[in-house]
Amino acid sequence: MLTFSLSLAFALVAAAFALSFYRLLAGPSAPDRILALDTLYINAIALLVLLGIGLASPIYFEAALLIALMGFVGTVALCKFLLRGDIIE
Repeated sequence: MLTFSLSLAFALVAAAFALSFYRLLAGPSAPDRILALDTLYINAIALLVLLGIGLASPIYFEAALLIALMGFVGTVALCKFLLRGDIIE
């Protein structure tokens, strides 16, 4: 049952990842692309967590935490750049 659930979750999150990547490439404006990038890294975190559960390896959870930290900082920096035109004032 767990293998079926993991396979289904992996497929659904991979589909969400692909749709987010499409929105990143085809987004009509910069805020849409930033939102797609934010969703993309959240989907990457979900894929890593699912892979960690499937392989029973804690290293994937640590990688997911690092991606979450860097994704948050990147999203904040991009939003500040769009609002002000400068990241550090």
